[in-house]
Amino acid sequence: MSATRPILALTMVCSLLLLTACGSSDHEELQQWMSAQRDITRPKVAPLQQPTKFTPQTYDQEGSIEPFSNQKLVQALKRDSSQATSNAALITPELSRRKEPLEATPLDSVAMVGSLTKAGRPVALVRVDNLIYQVRVGNYLGQNYGRITSVTEASMVLREIVQDAAGEWTERPATLQLLEEKK
Repeated sequence: MSATRPILALTMVCSLLLLTACGSSDHEELQQWMSAQRDITRPKVAPLQQPTKFTPQTYDQEGSIEPFSNQKLVQALKRDSSQATSNAALITPELSRRKEPLEATPLDSVAMVGSLTKAGRPVALVRVDNLIYQVRVGNYLGQNYGRITSVTEASMVLREIVQDAAGEWTERPATLQLLEEKK
């Protein structure tokens, strides 16, 4: 045990001397290469463009409406209301007509269960509260002024008239598909 300690110490000292002898020359070559690369490579920066000059505009209030006045708001509201009334004349429900019995029922509780042809015209069979009704093109159905526009063997298309968030009347298509019973 006492003989291995000096051999171990001697081995460590020799390895340290070998490592220090090898390291200094590589480091100098690396420094020379780095300085040469630094001299060769120069960054290319494009010059900045001149900023555009801001020219303030004077506000000439003679003969024009002040931008924050009530008069300008009134003009905008009149313009919007005239557009709304022209749109309302095009799309509105017929409030004065007599309601049909199936207009009191929500559309999601109506199911199309069949179709047939009567006198050459397609007729859809719908079920509401376990009762079967015959409806044709032109009949009204559902609570949103839905009018049947077409009837096929497998579906029925309606045109509903609903109010949007702004209170204007808009058209919305709805379709009832034939309900197939599972066996």
